[in-house]
Amino acid sequence: MWFKNLIVYRFTKPFTDSAESLEKQLLEGAFKPCGKQDLSSFGWVPPLGKQSELLVHSTNGYLMLCARKQEKLLPASVVREILSEKVQQIEDAEHRKLYKKERDTLKEEITFELMPRAFTRNSTTFAFIAPRQGLLMVDASSMKKAEELVSYLRGNLGSLPVVPPALKQSPASVMTGWLNQTPAGFELGDEAELSEPGDEGGIIRCKRHDLTGEEIAIHLDAGKQVNKLALSWNDQLSFLLNDDFSLKRLRFGEEIQEQASDQGGEDAASRFDADFSLMSACLCDLLEQVIEALGGEDSSRLDNA
Repeated sequence: MWFKNLIVYRFTKPFTDSAESLEKQLLEGAFKPCGKQDLSSFGWVPPLGKQSELLVHSTNGYLMLCARKQEKLLPASVVREILSEKVQQIEDAEHRKLYKKERDTLKEEITFELMPRAFTRNSTTFAFIAPRQGLLMVDASSMKKAEELVSYLRGNLGSLPVVPPALKQSPASVMTGWLNQTPAGFELGDEAELSEPGDEGGIIRCKRHDLTGEEIAIHLDAGKQVNKLALSWNDQLSFLLNDDFSLKRLRFGEEIQEQASDQGGEDAASRFDADFSLMSACLCDLLEQVIEALGGEDSSRLDNA
């Protein structure tokens, strides 16, 4: 359950739904497995898995959600192979070449016939709402995956006034300055990506490297800026901060995980509760300090969202 990635959204209006109210609204979008001819299915499942039937898990005011996506796996190579055989049979029998439209129709028929026998693949995406902080946080490695959950949630609720945080300054510009002076509470890691402005600018990727060394300084003097930067925060968490304000490769420290283990009980539900409580509070505190270190949010842009 510990988040590995983080894509953040800011509520432009207060989120006032209770856990009970949210539960009722999500029931309409509960997950259902793919039907015989469905390519995919998306819906809500209990964050606690088999330990609970509730679609919303509430702890200390934070609301955890979990979405499941099921996809049919039908290899294109299999469809092409069967299509090629059937095309050849028809052309040999009728002594003519099949038109493209005929081949496309035949391909659709083959896909329809194979779909019930296709394998399925399941994936889950966790997210939690922090009403007091006005934040929605999604454990997703890509914006596309996060937007899939957000869009589905918006459809269930009828309205979901969230936008990416509107920062006053360019994260790339601010992070570049951190190589000379890291903000209080943060420490530089040993990984970064630097690039020249423009779509065709050069890119330098550094791993296991001293980011304060002379070699990096030369690239900065040449006009490159930091797009990605490895950081650690208060010995609680390490992560890779991207210039789109997403956080990747979250790693929670041993101290906070041991604290969660001490607070959790013997059953899975109480352990999940302890993990979620500490993780959510930690991430909210982290984001507050990251936003402040990046120069703060532009509230006027939020007002106009």
